[in-house]
Amino acid sequence: MAIGSGLGAQLGIAAESTYGTFVAPTKFVEFTKESLVLKKTTAQSAGIAAGRLLPLSSRRVLTQREVSGSLDLEVTNKAMGILLQALMGTTVTPVQQGVTTAYLQTHTLADTAGKSLTIQKGVPLTTGTVTDKSFVGCKVTSAEFSCEVGGMLMATFEFDGKDCDEGQTLAVASYPAMSPFHFGQSAVKTGTYASEAARDGIRKVSVKFERPQAVDRFYAGQAGLKKEPISNDQVKITGSLEMDYVDTTLDDLHTSDAATSLVWEFIGPIIASTHAETFRIVLPAVKFDEGPPVVDGFEVIKPTLQFTGLYDGTNPVKIEYMSTDTTV
Repeated sequence: MAIGSGLGAQLGIAAESTYGTFVAPTKFVEFTKESLVLKKTTAQSAGIAAGRLLPLSSRRVLTQREVSGSLDLEVTNKAMGILLQALMGTTVTPVQQGVTTAYLQTHTLADTAGKSLTIQKGVPLTTGTVTDKSFVGCKVTSAEFSCEVGGMLMATFEFDGKDCDEGQTLAVASYPAMSPFHFGQSAVKTGTYASEAARDGIRKVSVKFERPQAVDRFYAGQAGLKKEPISNDQVKITGSLEMDYVDTTLDDLHTSDAATSLVWEFIGPIIASTHAETFRIVLPAVKFDEGPPVVDGFEVIKPTLQFTGLYDGTNPVKIEYMSTDTTV
């Protein structure tokens, strides 16, 4: 029997073969917060009937169902590939590094058509019985990664989903030994693509990917459920760098509006040979929008530079993930 509070909760994820069709979870992630919920649209009859003072319960109808919500979690050295694939859109097969137990996943930016998830949430009653809520057709609409001095690398994923199925069997959760990436493993590099140099003074970083989609595809003949959302705008990549004003390199880029490649990486322990646990975001072209230094008292100058990720015309935006996971 589970604990009758959030301590007994679980969250499992599986990639779907067909949008909105339940797949039993195969990956279980440790999360800090979630807000996945069923949203329903109802219509109430307003017909006039002599002497009736309240609308009839039987004349209320359920016209649409959909899912929305978010998931907050630490980015760990295992089990992240399934979420990264749903965010970035490329079908990824982990590549073994030599004959070691290290496997590299390279998630390049692509359309997310066909990339939907089943997310099964186990919610405990106070009695310790864990109830099942299986959200199907979950598409990632945005994800933000952030890390600051003394902290862990955190991620927030936003989802749009098709429906909530409460008739499935709750999967038995199992968790591999996982460790979070953290500030002590972090580095930020800028410069020419593939030759970026480490930047000093960086205190906090955030990068957000937004995947705009038509999430209102409700059609007749679909029983009030939506068809798979379709990309309906260009991807938006934004971020910020909070830093001590140790040099003018990034400030000069703001002034000139010149582009630079930006790499934000976390290098963990060695898995085998020279291959280390890695989480790396590569943005081949960013431009700084605002955040030049200002003097606001006696303290060390701490500008926060806001940037936009763009296409350099050649190199792909990508997230690289090195772990011992042999599958996404």
